[in-house]
Amino acid sequence: MSAISIQQMADRIAGLMQDRLGARGGGLEAKLASRGRALPRKVRQAAEAVAKAAAMAQNPKLLLQIDHAALAQDYDLCLRHLTALKPRSGLWSGAVAIAAQVAVSVLLVVMLVIALLRWRGLI
Repeated sequence: MSAISIQQMADRIAGLMQDRLGARGGGLEAKLASRGRALPRKVRQAAEAVAKAAAMAQNPKLLLQIDHAALAQDYDLCLRHLTALKPRSGLWSGAVAIAAQVAVSVLLVVMLVIALLRWRGLI
């Protein structure tokens, strides 16, 4: 596995973190610092291992020390978890969801008041 492919793995995970979690920053390390807490522990540790391997891959002597089988497992774990998440849809969809919940609650309260008034014979 070359240094370029390891860097591509880290870039792919960083891109997914940006799309799915809204992570900010330049590289995978920055994105992990930004939104790493949103990941489960095993996935976060795997992403940190990929980030460490990407940093080690920049040095030809350290590139030889990378465990490629473990790196592939960590990459697959991160990829499986992040692709399963829904893309971050932004503030607008969250506001619409809250407005829908409020509207349903108000409708239920109005129906309850009307039922109570009919039961009491006021309507």
